[in-house]
Amino acid sequence: MSGELRIDQVVTSGVFTLDGGSWDVDNNVWLVGDDDEVLIVDAAHDAGRIAEAVGNRRVLAVVCTHGHNDHVTAAPELAERLDAPILLHPGDEPLWRMTHPDAAYRPLADDQRIPVAGTDLQVISTPGHSPGSVVLYLPEAGVLFSGDTLFSGGPGATGRSFSDFPTIIGSIRERILTLPAETRVHTGHGDGTTVGAEAPHLEEWIARGH
Repeated sequence: MSGELRIDQVVTSGVFTLDGGSWDVDNNVWLVGDDDEVLIVDAAHDAGRIAEAVGNRRVLAVVCTHGHNDHVTAAPELAERLDAPILLHPGDEPLWRMTHPDAAYRPLADDQRIPVAGTDLQVISTPGHSPGSVVLYLPEAGVLFSGDTLFSGGPGATGRSFSDFPTIIGSIRERILTLPAETRVHTGHGDGTTVGAEAPHLEEWIARGH
């Protein structure tokens, strides 16, 4: 390898649509790799900007934390441009087909390891925001890519189709808050946080509801 592991952030803007509504959103796209190869985490909105950030590196995969359109808009275009597979949990097949009825992807599975730059991203299934939501854990760097499952201040939204509040709470309690407290959480939107910063607030979230 010709460089150390690094994480690059690209912020893209676009529209999220579901259940007849639409919202303007800024999304965090994460590039995980080194000087030679990289994984794209969540191909949101703008394939050109993401490809520019990739540069000349080889893209091993476009990994989707879930199937909501704002996280997968650019996935097929990037996959074609960069000759890389799309990875998505099949639990989000219905959401994926709403945006990309004819595009293929490879299925993600719980505890799957995705190799990159001499290490592995670990897939952790965290349903709730959507049936196929996953988070991606990089133990070597002490980093978690949480998609829309966990944010600074609480769980992702569960008020729309295909989502469920008790399920997301269970996922966060059992699959995320059990990680080391110092784990940095890179979210799908907005500012990041740590597992330790969020863990004391679980009961508040439950009392608040979705």
